[in-house]
Amino acid sequence: MSKCPVEITLSLISNKWKILIIRDLLSGKKRFNELKRSLNGISQKVLTEQLRSMEESGLVNRVVYSQVPPKVEYSLTEIGKSLQPVLSAMGQWGVEYMGNEYSFEIEKED
Repeated sequence: MSKCPVEITLSLISNKWKILIIRDLLSGKKRFNELKRSLNGISQKVLTEQLRSMEESGLVNRVVYSQVPPKVEYSLTEIGKSLQPVLSAMGQWGVEYMGNEYSFEIEKED
């Protein structure tokens, strides 16, 4: 029996870090430390694990530049970028839940 599409989606993005990583990468390429700084409370180990998992799932690209010091950039694949409407809807729902005290907008890469 095949899985439900919602179940498949949840299996790919089902923890808070993955959602927040996608949110941050929607605005464009980021280096590891940029992501770590923007994700308050995430450890280096957890960020590494999440990025690796997302790369294996086809959501994130990892590009290693051969230079000293080493440079690695992360970006969303087309599949990862296609989650933008999902995150926007989640953000809008959150605004409504909080009583419209806040605003929410996903920054998109140009």
